Amino acid sequence: MVRDVHCPIMTMSRNFRFSIARTGLALVLLLSCAGLRAQSLMQGSGPGRTVRIFNTDSAVLESQDARNDLPCIVAPVKARLGFDLRFHAGYEVSVPLRELAGNEDMLTMVFRITPEGGKEQAVYFSQKISVPAIEEGAKGDAYLRGGFDLGEGNYHVDWLMRDRTERVCSSYWDVEAVLPPKDKQLAIVIPAGGIRAVEQEPFKEEPPVTRLPEEALNVKVLVNFAPQNARAATLKPFDTAALISILRSVAREPRITRVSVVAFNMQEQRVIYRQDNAEQIDFPALGDALDSLKLGTVDLNRLGNKHGDIRFLTKLIADECNSAQQPDALIFAGPKVMLEEGVPVETLKQVGDLSYPVFYMNYNAFPQAVPWRDAIGTAVKYLKGFEYPISRPRDLWFAWTEIMSRIVRLRHGRPASAASSQ
Repeated sequence: MVRDVHCPIMTMSRNFRFSIARTGLALVLLLSCAGLRAQSLMQGSGPGRTVRIFNTDSAVLESQDARNDLPCIVAPVKARLGFDLRFHAGYEVSVPLRELAGNEDMLTMVFRITPEGGKEQAVYFSQKISVPAIEEGAKGDAYLRGGFDLGEGNYHVDWLMRDRTERVCSSYWDVEAVLPPKDKQLAIVIPAGGIRAVEQEPFKEEPPVTRLPEEALNVKVLVNFAPQNARAATLKPFDTAALISILRSVAREPRITRVSVVAFNMQEQRVIYRQDNAEQIDFPALGDALDSLKLGTVDLNRLGNKHGDIRFLTKLIADECNSAQQPDALIFAGPKVMLEEGVPVETLKQVGDLSYPVFYMNYNAFPQAVPWRDAIGTAVKYLKGFEYPISRPRDLWFAWTEIMSRIVRLRHGRPASAASSQ
């Protein structure tokens, strides 16, 4: 039996979830939501500023001596580059439940991240987590996670956690965020040596971009917002992040002055959101629309429609390719769509020869598991389009660079290879 107890975080806008799961005789307390959660910058924290911090906390951070009077195990999480071109790092902590037994408690985490050679550039984070009452003699562990974002460079982390009785657990470690030589041309969002809190809102509005009216490209993007596993009941955060990063690549391109977005979901066989011929993508509205997804539920009408999935995809492709407004490029994006049958050739013949190029940015986190071309890829190949598998951040960067190069060449009348990139 699992019981969820929700408790607010004092320094964050999001909530942590407390799940007490009983497995045999052991209890496990999970003090986190899915994925790494950001920490809040402490007041006054930042380069050249004076942060407000208790003297006792400051002494612990400066001592560099690991303390364990509040028993805990800290496991640093290595920095990894995300599709948003930010290095994500953090930590995982476990605390024996017997140490938290009794009435409600409060855990306070304070830590400092210092870039190499720049002590004055140190950034402080803090977080308070309310712990529910735990019965005496409870077995198992409580698990906590935290995260932060970095630019390229080497960093040192000084970390502590204390409870209401001032028992302290502390740990210290180094973090390296570095691009391999073959990826040096990637434009990392955070400057070298930079330290940021994790972005809390994936659908935040994109900052204004200075457009290039002499190019004035008009692009249409069809995105399948679906999990990698077609039977999954949720769209996982890292899948959402990858798909949103593809859209942000479009939104940040100065040569694109008009964009149309069609967000759909193959499981529910419906268009979730549409935005036509806009100057910029409305990410908050898209995020609100995606809240309507009910993955994992069974629609009896869809069960009775044996070939409903291929009919939906066929109509979507035909309608968008034959729309009155002709873009300079049509881009499909999303995970593989493996159906029992493909889009009928008769339908693709009716689409005819398009006057603009077609691209497919196929997000596939596990390419070895599903190496075959999917229904959308087959249709794009028939339309003499170009397919780009996206498994890592570097794939997205190189794919988008090549897509824009092809669009510009075709716009100016210079031919591009008609062969698929896959």
